[in-house]
Amino acid sequence: MPRLNLLEETRFEKLPVTVYADRLTASKIVAKRIAAIITAKAAKSENTVLGLATGVTPIAVYQELVRLHREEGLSFKNVITFNLDEYYPMQPTAIQSYKAFMLDHLFSHVDIDMANVHVPDGRLDVEEIAEYCLAYEQKISALGGLDLQILGIGRTGHIGFNEPGSAPNSGTRLVSLDDLTRNDAAHDFGGKSNVPAKAITMGIGTIFKAREIILMAWGIKKAPILKKAVEGEISADVPATYLQLSDQVEFIVDQAAASELTRFNTPWLVKDCDWSNPQLVKKAVIWLAKTLNKPVLKLTEDDYNNHGMAQLATEKGPVYHININIFNLLQRTITGWPGGKPNADDSQRPERAEPAQKRVIVFSPHPDDDVISMGGTFIRLADQGHDVHVAYQTSGNSAVWDDDALRYIEFAVDLSGSSNTDRPTLQHLYKTTRSFIDTKQPNQTDTAELQTIKGLIRKGEAFAGARFVGLQDDHIHFQDLPFYDRRKLSKNVSYDDDIQQTMQLLQQVKPHQVYAAGDFADPHGTHETCFNIILESLKRLAQTEAWVKDCWLWLYRGAWHEFETFEIEMCVPLSPKEVERKRLAIFKHQSQKDRPVFPGDDAREFWVRAEDRTSETANVYNQLGLAEYEAMEAFIKWDFNH
Repeated sequence: MPRLNLLEETRFEKLPVTVYADRLTASKIVAKRIAAIITAKAAKSENTVLGLATGVTPIAVYQELVRLHREEGLSFKNVITFNLDEYYPMQPTAIQSYKAFMLDHLFSHVDIDMANVHVPDGRLDVEEIAEYCLAYEQKISALGGLDLQILGIGRTGHIGFNEPGSAPNSGTRLVSLDDLTRNDAAHDFGGKSNVPAKAITMGIGTIFKAREIILMAWGIKKAPILKKAVEGEISADVPATYLQLSDQVEFIVDQAAASELTRFNTPWLVKDCDWSNPQLVKKAVIWLAKTLNKPVLKLTEDDYNNHGMAQLATEKGPVYHININIFNLLQRTITGWPGGKPNADDSQRPERAEPAQKRVIVFSPHPDDDVISMGGTFIRLADQGHDVHVAYQTSGNSAVWDDDALRYIEFAVDLSGSSNTDRPTLQHLYKTTRSFIDTKQPNQTDTAELQTIKGLIRKGEAFAGARFVGLQDDHIHFQDLPFYDRRKLSKNVSYDDDIQQTMQLLQQVKPHQVYAAGDFADPHGTHETCFNIILESLKRLAQTEAWVKDCWLWLYRGAWHEFETFEIEMCVPLSPKEVERKRLAIFKHQSQKDRPVFPGDDAREFWVRAEDRTSETANVYNQLGLAEYEAMEAFIKWDFNH
């Protein structure tokens, strides 16, 4: 894939940023650079000293290094490594330890001498740490320093575990972890309460001594902090900004992570644009209206000229005509008929009028995403007489509290006692489950019986929610796709049986509409996996099934992020009564009420997040000069030529 770095567009960027089309392409480039250093130094009988990082970001780099070792003979015999950090306290054999991570992803697969591997020791007594950290620094210095340090970036802007407030000359030390950092690690530890509050980390001053520094960032979740690190002022609030002081640093990122940089997000501020792209015009005009807090129809020629859009005004003006066009495009996204309005001109509507009654499948990655993300539209589709099915793709059993599971078993025991059923068997199940929970380690996989119980809790709630919407039981499909539990045991899993199961449901219903979660900022990655399963299923079916060409795929977003206004292609307004009905549907998911197991970094309950999100969307439309609604649910249509 081509490099997309265009130097003439980077005047807002305070350090070198190279952007690649995707993380795999970029990761292979980084791996080749590491391999080149190793090979060059080996030819001179010298050691290579590498500073290594952990987390999701470098995994593909390590995979490529392993491939280069196995297939192209890259040797690690002359490589000495120092890892950036380790949780404290932490046993090196724990599955969450960075020593275990490095063994799993790199060290166990190459010919490195383990005596040359250094990972901070999370077993030390507190009084030993200062001396240990000084010795860690001295080992690096004695070897001549790091030839290359690779980094990721946390959402707090941390590099290593140098959290906000870290000094630019800091050395290896014990630090306290930011609350957001602990939230992001919660899934790996089976809940935030199990995440260590401290870590041992190389300091920023230590990192700066490396002869070459590469910081990598992938995905939309890293876009906001990457912009701060690259374009913001140097500040202890964002430790990664200190890298602006180094002449040896390069940021290597994918397009998604780079999406908020000025040259990509608002390119008209740094260059002349090709205004033949209607989507770019729509984005720019909406940006201008939001920036000036003006309705679209009140934007003036001076507004365009003073905000980098003079070229657009000249090429496509007069500006009032541009404004009217964008206003009309926004207006046409609004519809009270998400399944299409029967017997109506649909040329300016987001959905087709025919067939008047559509077959619909709403896919929900977790058992509550349907009502949280598009509950109002779900209810509207059912109320308007469409043949609506819902498919709960995963059991969601990971997100049930242990004590909730025990409470349900207690209920079953009491129920069996009152009806003279097999009480001893249930009592034994309760006893063994309680014993397991009492000794359960952080993020330890539940027993099969406990997984089943938690899954059944979510299933019962999902059925209750879907029935409240108005669906009959034969239209409610609890898929419980195998990958969800399988991935808890191994990261390398096959998804073919998940795809086959999804294809069977699609063939059974032959939908005109499919709704799927397009919120890939989901911190656990389940949404993206579930979407890819749906997409692959439709692509395979398209080769043999004629109905697929008439099936439209609509994406919704949930409790994490909303689509950008310029992206929205269908927006369904909700009345106050419909907002209340949606809330009651969400309340059917009682195990997720109040305090879910994995809340992310947002303290609000899911129903509050959902209502705030849809209210904010309605407010944006109103501020742009359109009608004022109580709430609006937004969707975009998937382009199969994407």
